[in-house]
Amino acid sequence: MRVLVTGGAGFIGSFVCERLIGLGHTVRVLDNLDLQVHPAEASLPPLIPDGVTLLRDDIRDAAAVARAIADVDAIVHAAAAVGVGQSMYKVRHYIDVNTTGTATLLDALIAREWRGKLIVLTSMTGYGEGMYRRPSDGALVRVDLRTEAGVLQHGWEPVDPRTAEPLTPQPTPETAELLCRNIYALSKRHQEELALAIGEAYQFPVVCLRLFNVFGPRQSLSNPYTGVIAIFLSRLLAGESPIVYEDGGQTRDFVSVHDVSTAIATAIGSPAADGQVVNIGSGVGRTIRDIAADLAALVGRPDLAPTITGRYRRGDVRHCLADVSRARTLLGFSPAAGWEAGLSEVVEWARSSPSRDGSADAQQELEARRLLGDRLA
Repeated sequence: MRVLVTGGAGFIGSFVCERLIGLGHTVRVLDNLDLQVHPAEASLPPLIPDGVTLLRDDIRDAAAVARAIADVDAIVHAAAAVGVGQSMYKVRHYIDVNTTGTATLLDALIAREWRGKLIVLTSMTGYGEGMYRRPSDGALVRVDLRTEAGVLQHGWEPVDPRTAEPLTPQPTPETAELLCRNIYALSKRHQEELALAIGEAYQFPVVCLRLFNVFGPRQSLSNPYTGVIAIFLSRLLAGESPIVYEDGGQTRDFVSVHDVSTAIATAIGSPAADGQVVNIGSGVGRTIRDIAADLAALVGRPDLAPTITGRYRRGDVRHCLADVSRARTLLGFSPAAGWEAGLSEVVEWARSSPSRDGSADAQQELEARRLLGDRLA
C-alpha cells in the first residue's frame, strides 16, 4: 500500500513512517520542516527513516498537496501546529495551519475523486475537563472549565456545579460533549468535523484518532510548546527544576508513541473504525508533580525537585482520562508500552539529543498575554 504521512518528519509522524515501512508499505512524507519543531534541520532530517520519500512542502499549498496525494492509497494526516498556550496568542496561525491545512487536503481529495482511507490525528484537548462522578449518588457529570474565582472558592479540584461537592475523575468516552475553548482544541475539532463530513459526502473512509498525551523519544527538546515530559526534560538537562503550575496534582493520560503508531497502522488496515472518532490513551491518570519528580530521579538529579508555582494557566484542565473501550473493541487496542520503561527510553534518548530550555520564554509570553494568573495557593 502507498501511504502519505503529512507531518511525517515530526515526533509522531516519524514513528508512523517507521511502522508502515516495517509492514511493507511505500511511504511518502509531506512536511515543511517548521523551524519551531526542527531548529537544526538538514536537507533530510534524521527523524525520517530510510526508504521514505520526503516532499518539503506546506500542507496549505494546494499545488503541493495535489502532488503529494497522487497515487496514494491511504493518508495519515499528522501535520499541525501544536501548543495550547501558544494557540491563544497566535490564533490566525493555528487556524491557518490546522483548519485551512486540512481543508486544503480535503479539497485536493475531492478534486481527485479519491477513494482511499484518511486517518486524521486529532486531540483530547477538545474535551476540556473530562468526565467526573458525583460521590453522593454515583451520577456522571461534566463541568465547565475552571476560573480563578472558582479555584479561590473551591480549591484546585472541580466541584459539582449544583451541590459544590468534590468530584472523582472518570474515563471520558468519545460521546462526551466537546467543551474546551482554546484555539488549538477548536482547530483539532475542526479537523475532525471537516474530515468526517467530507468522507461521508464523497464516500471514502475516515478515522479520527483522538490522541491523549503522547510521549516518547524524538519529541522536540527545544520547543517549549511541546509535551510536558519533553519540557521538563529540557529544564532538567539544563540543571533547572521543572516548573509546575497549580499544586501539581492535576493529572494527564500519557500514551506511548509506540502504541499510537500501532493504533494508526491498525486503523489503516481495518475497516472496523471507519467513520468513527476513537480515543487513543492509556486510561491512567498521572500527576504532573509525580512526573517531574520521576524524571529528576531518572536523569540523576533528584535534588531538582519541581518548583510548585501555585499559579493558574487560564483554560487549563484539572483531569481528563481516556475511555479506550471503543479503541479496544474496534482496533484491538491495548496499551502495551510500560510507563517506567517508556520514561527510561525517553531519558536515555534525551541524554544524547540537542536541547534548549525555552520554558522561561514561553512563560513570559503567557504573562505578557495575560494568560497566566497570579499565585492562587
